[in-house]
Amino acid sequence: MNTAAQSTDQAVDSVDAVMNRLGQAARRAATTMAAASTAAKNQALLALGAQIRASAEALKVANAQDVNAAIANGLAEPMVDRLRLTDKVIATMAESCEQVAALPDPVGEITNVRRRPTGISVGQMRVPIGVFGMIYESRPNVTIEAASLAIKSGNGCVLRGGSEAIHSNLALWKLVQAALVEAGLPSDAVQLVPTTDRAAVGRLIAMPEFVDVIIPRGGKGLIERISNEARVPVIKHLDGNCHTYVDEAVDLALAVKVTDNAKTQKYSPCNATESLLVHVAQASAFLPLIGKVFADKGVEMRCDARAKAILADVPGAKVVDATEQDWFEEYLAPVIAVKVVDSLDEAIAHINRYGSHHTDSILTTNHPNGMRFIREVDSASVMINASTRFADGFEYGLGAEIGISTDKFHARGPVGLEGLTSMKFVVLGQGEVRT
Repeated sequence: MNTAAQSTDQAVDSVDAVMNRLGQAARRAATTMAAASTAAKNQALLALGAQIRASAEALKVANAQDVNAAIANGLAEPMVDRLRLTDKVIATMAESCEQVAALPDPVGEITNVRRRPTGISVGQMRVPIGVFGMIYESRPNVTIEAASLAIKSGNGCVLRGGSEAIHSNLALWKLVQAALVEAGLPSDAVQLVPTTDRAAVGRLIAMPEFVDVIIPRGGKGLIERISNEARVPVIKHLDGNCHTYVDEAVDLALAVKVTDNAKTQKYSPCNATESLLVHVAQASAFLPLIGKVFADKGVEMRCDARAKAILADVPGAKVVDATEQDWFEEYLAPVIAVKVVDSLDEAIAHINRYGSHHTDSILTTNHPNGMRFIREVDSASVMINASTRFADGFEYGLGAEIGISTDKFHARGPVGLEGLTSMKFVVLGQGEVRT
């Protein structure tokens, strides 16, 4: 064997050894976390919030290493911006820990108890999943979001942040460990992969003996790779082609306000509206109004023939012909697809065909139409008269958010504490036997 091949094998062996060690430690700690009291978990979260506040300057020093390296390596400015731990981001991280501490503890809750004719009572108890692995890019604040939810839900976790944020993530992880120890909980409950070697990802997603579920947060390419290669279940969404539909009966002022917010409040999140559908009865009234808003904000509109004919007369509007691919597209940019439809039926069919089953909203004053929309649109979040930007764990009252799922098993939509738990049946008897 040549020297280069030996070196590669040794590197892989080293990564495997590191990941096995992390997995074993997380699995052991998860047993203790599952039995931890609510008071101890809350103590850890409040301690973590306090340590984040007290360590703000040290965190910014560590973060500067990552930011400077990212700039030197030519990382795109939006990605660099996601990396920065500003005073506001640091304060928000601390606050989120305190908010999660204030949330009800789902672990141990027993529901749906029913007494059977045999005399036994059957119910379901909410329990931690065990150990989750999380793979994410850019944003170091995700380290705290994941850790805080893992602590409160009684799980262990193994976190693998992006290589561009390694110094920031390590600094935050040390605070997490210190907070766990302060509360008398095992520091191994939250593990951070200390290497930037990509082989670590391949090992993390193929350790069913240690990891119960994988949660990826990042670009579509990353999530597709993990979904294809993982040997454990994956909680995921691939993209966010979210729709806003303006119905035949609608308050035009409300529709303009909500559509504007859904698209332009922030372009990069997965819950920003990427496709706008407008009922033909409102097209001539609504499209010039929203077209003016989009023109003023530099939003390009990719239109079908009917929408283009109306929007072409809006001063300063960027109007181009839509292709078939535009109806599928997640732009994450000041671009929106616009289509005129003839009916609610057509709108629902369009969304179910082209959408990503993430978040879709109807703007209407017709209650039956609104109820049909939320029943028949097959998405993780469906809304009436609200911006798609609300599809978020914090806005839904879940506290911090571990991610968003467009799958249809136990976790669907924004995933918070309950999404990190499972249910097991419990039977309460008084000596009954089956005959």
